[in-house]
Amino acid sequence: MPRTLQKVHKQIAKKRGAVDALHEFSRDARRLRRAGARDDRLNRHTSAVLKARQPYMERIEYFHDAVQAIEEPLTDAGLAEVVNKCINRDAEEIAELQQERRKGRPPTRREEALKQRTQTEEKEFKTGFWMPDLGEEGALLKLKNWNGEWTALSSAKFIRLCQDGSKQESSFPPKGMS
Repeated sequence: MPRTLQKVHKQIAKKRGAVDALHEFSRDARRLRRAGARDDRLNRHTSAVLKARQPYMERIEYFHDAVQAIEEPLTDAGLAEVVNKCINRDAEEIAELQQERRKGRPPTRREEALKQRTQTEEKEFKTGFWMPDLGEEGALLKLKNWNGEWTALSSAKFIRLCQDGSKQESSFPPKGMS
């Protein structure tokens, strides 16, 4: 039972004793239904928020793993190289899925999803790829010491890196082209 439903259940049980013997339209039964509906609504909202954050978390986790071996801040060319590696991180899996598929068969959902993500990230790189600033010592250190939590990223510095090499400061969490 989620938290608010537990609280309401406990309060009613304390007052009445057995919660099983409630009348269907009693105040306490309505209170329990409202608490259950509230918990369902909160769970749906939480899962939607986590699903929306997932692509950004995967991207930041990739950069977190990539910077563990880096000692110094990267130059603009180094940043572009890391972004290209990030965009093409699934190339091996896509090729493997294509080889496993019989001739004339449509691609699997996983293969289509990976290709679509790669295409989306390539388009984003042309206009401004959202990423942690790996060209600054402090931001690099914060990313190396990141604990994996979404809220811990609010103090990190982010940029939008274009394919032509221009950098633009960005906000966290990303909003449009900020």
